[in-house]
Amino acid sequence: MRTYLSAALIVLVALLVPASAVAYWADRELGDVDRYTAAMSPLASDPAVQNVVVTQAGRALAGQIDAGPFQGGVEALVDEALRSFAGTPAYRTAWDAANRAAHAAFLHALTTGDGDAVTLDLAPVIARVKEELVTGGVPFADRIPETHLSVKVMEYDDLGSLRKAFRMLQIAGVWLPALTVLLAAAAVAVAVRRRRAVVATGLGLAVGAVLLWIAIALCRRLTLDDLPADVDRQAAAAVYDALTAFLRSTAWLVLAVGLAAASVAWLTGRLRNTP
Repeated sequence: MRTYLSAALIVLVALLVPASAVAYWADRELGDVDRYTAAMSPLASDPAVQNVVVTQAGRALAGQIDAGPFQGGVEALVDEALRSFAGTPAYRTAWDAANRAAHAAFLHALTTGDGDAVTLDLAPVIARVKEELVTGGVPFADRIPETHLSVKVMEYDDLGSLRKAFRMLQIAGVWLPALTVLLAAAAVAVAVRRRRAVVATGLGLAVGAVLLWIAIALCRRLTLDDLPADVDRQAAAAVYDALTAFLRSTAWLVLAVGLAAASVAWLTGRLRNTP
């Protein structure tokens, strides 16, 4: 009976590993503005994301300048200034500011049900570019008014379900990982042969890590396949990968811990049985 109970607990642990990781991620990573901004910050140098920002900001800025017959030349200068600005520390600072605002909007959507997409307001970027254009002597740049431009990076159809799921994950973010650890310890404690139970539990953790990888890959495919035509697929993929980097790292960590525990327990048993 104890053997069957231990086996059932190990199976449960394997299933809870991905659920625990996602719950912790939703609560501590997505739910925290500093960690969210840190996760998105490297995208400032991603070519696909930069191209979306430059293209959208360029259209917004050029639309605010009426240069008559010189419009084409002014638009070329704006595009050149934007692409040059995209590689500067000032751009990364503006990018982080835009992501902090996006995080607030994202949480607002999840708590109130307003909106159906994750968007970035590029106003901080555009304001800094305007300064660069004025300093560089671009004609009519000083006439550009304060411009807010929202760039859609993710879109979701059923916000109500997403809001409920996110709330449940936030609640489970604290106790579900702790429960998984306790169940793993219980699986070993109730087993008749505890060394074998440690091996099995370690392998169960490894299986859970693999399940987490599969879930990340499957959700990535479904998310990108579901994108509307006006959302840049490469940029959206970069955003998804940045947001789920913590989950991938967690999967590697759990896999390493599980295999290490299983290997040590197995080797210890072999050495003890060696005459």
